[in-house]
Amino acid sequence: MAVTILIPTALRQYAGGSAELSVEARTVGEALEQLTREHAELRKHLFNEQNKLRNFVNVYVNDEDIRHRSGLETPVRDGDTVMIVPSIAGGATIEADLERKVLPTLTKEEIARYSRHLIMPEVGMEGQRKLKAASVLMIGTGGLGAPLGLYLAAAGVGRLGVVDFDVVDESNLQRQVIHGTRDVGRPKIESARDRLQDINPYIKIETYNLRLTSENALELFRDYDIIVDGTDNFPTRYLVNDACVLTGKPNVYGSIFRFEGQVSVFWAARGACYRCLYPEPPPPGLVPSCAEGGVLGVLPGIVGAIQANEVIKLILGGGEPLINRLLLIDAWRMRFRELKLRKDPNCPVCGPNATIKELIDYEEFCGLRGQEAAQPTEASETMEEITARELKERLDRGESIQIIDVREPAEYEIARLPGAKLIPLKEVVNRMGEIDPHRETVVHCKSGVRSAKAIEALKRAGFSGRLLNLKGGITAWSDEVDPSVPKY
Repeated sequence: MAVTILIPTALRQYAGGSAELSVEARTVGEALEQLTREHAELRKHLFNEQNKLRNFVNVYVNDEDIRHRSGLETPVRDGDTVMIVPSIAGGATIEADLERKVLPTLTKEEIARYSRHLIMPEVGMEGQRKLKAASVLMIGTGGLGAPLGLYLAAAGVGRLGVVDFDVVDESNLQRQVIHGTRDVGRPKIESARDRLQDINPYIKIETYNLRLTSENALELFRDYDIIVDGTDNFPTRYLVNDACVLTGKPNVYGSIFRFEGQVSVFWAARGACYRCLYPEPPPPGLVPSCAEGGVLGVLPGIVGAIQANEVIKLILGGGEPLINRLLLIDAWRMRFRELKLRKDPNCPVCGPNATIKELIDYEEFCGLRGQEAAQPTEASETMEEITARELKERLDRGESIQIIDVREPAEYEIARLPGAKLIPLKEVVNRMGEIDPHRETVVHCKSGVRSAKAIEALKRAGFSGRLLNLKGGITAWSDEVDPSVPKY
């Protein structure tokens, strides 16, 4: 049987860059076995040491999750599509809650502002009053939170809560359209507040300049009708999900990576939650962040606008929200695909025998500790490091040091160290023969994280030479040695 396997962007580097591959198979297991035989590096991303499919990887045949069929024994027919979908950093309905509220009236100015809504029978005067009565808490004002906030404010959602603790960086401006050049260095919470208030002075904006934690999430969530997840890390995603389940709030979810996005509405009272889809997070470092892999600037605009659309439908009580559905977006090929979700009866947080009754340590759950949640460890205690200044001094003395750059070719084109040889991380073990073991070797990337992984991989593969990790990567070189080297 000829079966097409669709490879997500995050895994294509381990499949020769292919977006889809055709294999001959009778079951899903056979299809994946053939795929990983042809692309051995892909196997560890799909299967664990016990040869079982990893919990953070879902597989669909056409639009059906194989977990609800026969797992890897699920049969496939000629022409079927097998899609790999990895994770990508109770109570009454919202409309019933709003019905119990005394809906506010609209002023003459608001009627003029929202006139294009008011003439739509699906919204009308009552719907616009529901929007004015509603409250939405946005987690993050970055790539997803930016368009989301702009459209919710413009639509007239009466109370917007905004949670963020970051400051505006120049690299944010390629996609985070809520911030401007003059906002660089400002707390994002302040920049977002000013922009949203300028868009709509008739709404109330409440800001929380803090990191969302297990200690403050429940208290924050209880005071809002809907929670929108615009985060970029796994600990916060699981925290948002669990806090939404425990407080009975719908979680409007979105995620992005390079050209691909995911959107859904997780609402335990009416279906699946995020843990039903992804019971466990991937191991730290296995899934690249947007800072490492990049993201097309317009993609968060597409995904964030869809999230805003879902929020508005939930408030109005109309349309067909993405409850129990996962929308996949491929902006490069401009394709949309919808997958069915089902509530997991064994889900530890929303199942009938739930074991999670309170918020837990999500950094520990995701294999992180303390600040590692925000920035992966650059090097282990036994790994030798060298600073940018030390490297410069040794090069100036004429010492014979070889420099290996393990970034991607596109990054190498942006900025590079003098004399550095490019061997991308995914190729470093196979190209180990190009590294002279008799010379001292400095390995570097953008910040020191990928280079640390490269050193660990080389040591495991038996490389005998001395390896040093450039602390802080090429960013540190720009900061400490040569400011003319661009930062990105």
